[in-house]
Amino acid sequence: MAAKTDGNPNAPFDLIILGASGFTGKYVVREALKFLNTPSSPLKAIALAGRNSAKLTQTLQWATRSNNPPPIPILPADTTDPPSLRRLCTQTKLILNCVGPFRLYGEPVVAACAETGCDYLDICGEPEFMERIEAKYHDKATETGSLVISACGFDSIPAELGLMFNSRQWVAPSVLNQVEAYLSLESEKRIVGNFGTFESAVLGVANAKQLQELRRSRPRRARPVIPGPPPSKGPTIEHQKKVGLWAVRLPSADSIVVRRTLAALTENPHGLPGSNESAEMVEKRAAFWSSLRPAHFGVKIGSKSLLGIFRFIAVGLFFGLFGSNAFGRWLLLKFPSVFSLGWFRKKGPSEEEVESATFKMWFVGHGFSNENLASQGNSKPDMEIITRVMGPEIGYLTTPIILIQCALILLSQRENLPKGGSFPPGIVFGPTNLQERLQQNGISFDVISKSTLSS
Repeated sequence: MAAKTDGNPNAPFDLIILGASGFTGKYVVREALKFLNTPSSPLKAIALAGRNSAKLTQTLQWATRSNNPPPIPILPADTTDPPSLRRLCTQTKLILNCVGPFRLYGEPVVAACAETGCDYLDICGEPEFMERIEAKYHDKATETGSLVISACGFDSIPAELGLMFNSRQWVAPSVLNQVEAYLSLESEKRIVGNFGTFESAVLGVANAKQLQELRRSRPRRARPVIPGPPPSKGPTIEHQKKVGLWAVRLPSADSIVVRRTLAALTENPHGLPGSNESAEMVEKRAAFWSSLRPAHFGVKIGSKSLLGIFRFIAVGLFFGLFGSNAFGRWLLLKFPSVFSLGWFRKKGPSEEEVESATFKMWFVGHGFSNENLASQGNSKPDMEIITRVMGPEIGYLTTPIILIQCALILLSQRENLPKGGSFPPGIVFGPTNLQERLQQNGISFDVISKSTLSS
């Protein structure tokens, strides 16, 4: 059994960005540099790590818009070389992993962090990877004091905090039953995604069977008690007039991550205790979670036109038809622009396309004005609260903002967070000031309307 390490508080670096030369990684570097050695920031020393030092130097030049970037160390590391990853972990308090797809490259990094007690954050949106590393490394991470948190980007913090924000608007005696999130991607130019995101989605389809097998092999998680009857599935294509969108169900990681957080909350009604938290934080954490109402949750992708919805459906059909066999996956990955109808391309979006894009995520909550109504089996929700999360382009602007703010919280409030273990982000960051930090950095949370529904 490995000795208990409790991380490396005297490490020379506060964080190391692994995979910084990738398309998303370079934007993470740029965001991190905004907080390096600034007043009140815990970020005093960072390093970049990867296989190719020349590319990492180019990343620094791009992020600083200078041919003479600041002297930030560049460290050798390779996901196929576990000793190099362990060396990395001994030099830092925190690893930010930007090397995807995580199904292919993520596990060795988690294994090194869990073994050495180093904390770990990533921007993964792959449910099979997240649940597999929880199953394999939670106990080891708990033992060594390594806090392992996936999905600290657009997947799936806006969904987690957005649900919590909507839920906290429901004040007794009203109770929440269901929240449906509607994602709208907008741009003055064209919306283009990175190939790595496309590749992760293809692998997600390929690994769907392994995910189901993994879930069957593990004990069933606790399910939250939600007032009122479960909602009906509804139409395949929905016209949500109140947010001005046509919408279809989005098979993303968001709803899965939210369910994992709600299961963890059901098992720990006052949240997860911090490693050395103050009495004030204990009280704050308990008050936060007692104000939150669990709900049935789902995510839909929206478009202002019905034609846009048919485009989403066509791409979904391509994934379903080709993603389950090796030759089909080869075709998808060989010709991403063709099978995504232009949404993804191997070289990714231009800087202009990134800067022009935004997202809006509407949360339509349905519930009962009085808890007594919810207990009547034949009653329908009579109350609706609509909230919205809004911000810049999702993959290269919003994701780095979220990841860096999570990192800053972890570094500055470590004693208020769990000692170690593998968790979804919501159960860890929910009672912190993450929402306020995101609002200060361009991601807004707004209440749009509160209304009574006609019967």
